[in-house]
Amino acid sequence: MQQTTIVWFREDLRLADNPALTAAAARGAVLPVYILEGGAGGAGRWWLHHSLAALADSFAARGVPLVLRRGDPMQALSELARESGAGVIAWNASTLPDRRAADRTLRSGLAAQGVAVEEHAADFLFAPDRLRTRAGEPFSVFTPFWKACLAQPEPARPLPAPRELRRADKPVASHALSDWKLCPTKPDWAAEFDEWWTPGEAGAHARAKAFLDSALPTYGAERDRPDRAGVSRLSPHLHFGEVTARQIWHAVRRREIADGHVAGAEAYLREVGWREFSRHLLLRHPDLPERALKPEFDSLPWRHDPAGLRAWQKGLTGYPIVDAGMRELWRIGWMHNRVRMVVASFLIKHLLIDWREGAAWFMDTLVDADLANNSASWQWVAGCGADAAPYFRIFNPVLQGEKFDPEGDYVRRWVPELARLHAQWIHRPWEAPRAVLEHAGIRLGHTYPHPIVDHAAGRARALAAFGSVKEAA
Repeated sequence: MQQTTIVWFREDLRLADNPALTAAAARGAVLPVYILEGGAGGAGRWWLHHSLAALADSFAARGVPLVLRRGDPMQALSELARESGAGVIAWNASTLPDRRAADRTLRSGLAAQGVAVEEHAADFLFAPDRLRTRAGEPFSVFTPFWKACLAQPEPARPLPAPRELRRADKPVASHALSDWKLCPTKPDWAAEFDEWWTPGEAGAHARAKAFLDSALPTYGAERDRPDRAGVSRLSPHLHFGEVTARQIWHAVRRREIADGHVAGAEAYLREVGWREFSRHLLLRHPDLPERALKPEFDSLPWRHDPAGLRAWQKGLTGYPIVDAGMRELWRIGWMHNRVRMVVASFLIKHLLIDWREGAAWFMDTLVDADLANNSASWQWVAGCGADAAPYFRIFNPVLQGEKFDPEGDYVRRWVPELARLHAQWIHRPWEAPRAVLEHAGIRLGHTYPHPIVDHAAGRARALAAFGSVKEAA
């Protein structure tokens, strides 16, 4: 009988550049397993369903079934080891602190049962323990962190998918993916997701190729324009591990050498670097999603404003660029990065609502809801995180819209009630003459809301609140 290794898949739903799978395939038969533990947001559950379906198809094409179980990993893996006769359980180490702690307990428990465990390196571009300031401390500012990364040896070359996979001798039972009911039905708020996304490893590589072929050369100039197709949209594929950061790194470097698109390549890799920085931060600060890195911000007088929060969530704030972003998020489970900063700033500064409220909404509605990136980015906007924006930086949503969506095409796509409004007024409809509004079919307060807060008043309130925190520090 051949040796069988259980390969436990988690945030690594791919065959290529998967160290645990590669090692298991070289040793003998593989039993790929995914265990549903819960915890994913609504949009993430939709993506997970389709990504697992794609992964199952990839394994089936190689004659190996993907086994699905749910519940406690210790119990599920112990049962699978007994049922299959597997001698080893292998997985890739997680980048999430809670999961890493749970894995230590899991290793001990399995070892006590006589089950061998093989843990492979986590999906970091650069090992966290090798990046230190001159004082020997971990970096807390992004730019020197990224310079230190670029001074390191290049990330290792990605592994190819195993050439051959051997099926385990003993079949084991599997749950049916459809029984998990990961996709919404009543109502099906994800109805449009299929038009925008192709979850799975093949979809990830098709998305990466399209970006490299079309948008990488102009990425540095176009990445802030939500009205144009200037970004990669690879974030959900990265989050679910359908493609790895080092696969992207080397693909960009190859294209850079071949075509000389240096500006676009460097700008894009810097964004990948922010994702890496966020992961390193979360590893050092496990409470990053709940606690401000700058403790003086714990005393900030946040407002309890359920109506304002709901208007923001629904895209009914009366500020078109904010509303367009929030409606894009709800419709397709994603939002352009520039607009993410604008809507986050609006919630935190204009409405003075706790950044954790916004972070929680994003975790539930984003298909790329990455705990590290989401937490670090919200803290950056709030001014309480590592390398944070200064507290007095308050985005003017009108000027942001006029600068980055100058013709109003982004707003027209997602806020159709403003579609007939001229670009001169589309980011400030409350200032448009009555005749212009009537011609565009707009009745403020009826077909589109008045602004729920005055920009100048909201800005002054935020400066006073944040300023009091700085004075008390």
